[in-house]
Amino acid sequence: MREALITRKTAETDISASVNLDGSGAYDIQTGVGFFDHMLDQLARHSLIDITLKAVGDLHIDDHHTVEDCGIALGQAIAQALGDKRGIRRYGECHLPMDDAQVRCALDLSARPFLVWNVDFPTAKIGTFDTELVREFFQALATHGGITLHIDQIHGINSHHIAEAAFKAVARALRMAVETDPRKGDAIPSTKGAL
Repeated sequence: MREALITRKTAETDISASVNLDGSGAYDIQTGVGFFDHMLDQLARHSLIDITLKAVGDLHIDDHHTVEDCGIALGQAIAQALGDKRGIRRYGECHLPMDDAQVRCALDLSARPFLVWNVDFPTAKIGTFDTELVREFFQALATHGGITLHIDQIHGINSHHIAEAAFKAVARALRMAVETDPRKGDAIPSTKGAL
């Protein structure tokens, strides 16, 4: 089973994150940050990765540590669940439209973390959520998941729609990349023989 459980406890956050890469998109997510929970629900649902995530963070300061540390824990869980990556497709991509917004994601489960971020939010907040934290989450996910992650906003005028399109685009690309490739058997998808 391609599953993993990560626990992360610091002076700022206490997080438990589990994933099942061969799930159905089930989720149980409680971070204390409402909009972020909604985005992580979308990540699970559209990637078909089952995600259970519980986070207690220093929200009396702000949401930053909680959001970033959830990205760290989820990235570590995905990397652990992938193991040596035998038989996976490795690459994924998606152009995701949501009303006025369209976001493109391309990713590689390369073990070479890198984030290319071309997204501009027209507002600093979505409700009480700082829009700059969307990038912080994906930076942490890419770094700790070993993902080369490109996220590009094609267009959009509504911050909520742009953020949600980004999460859904990454989810759909992840779904593609973690799938097993029936033509590959148990081969590692790299000419190097390791990822």
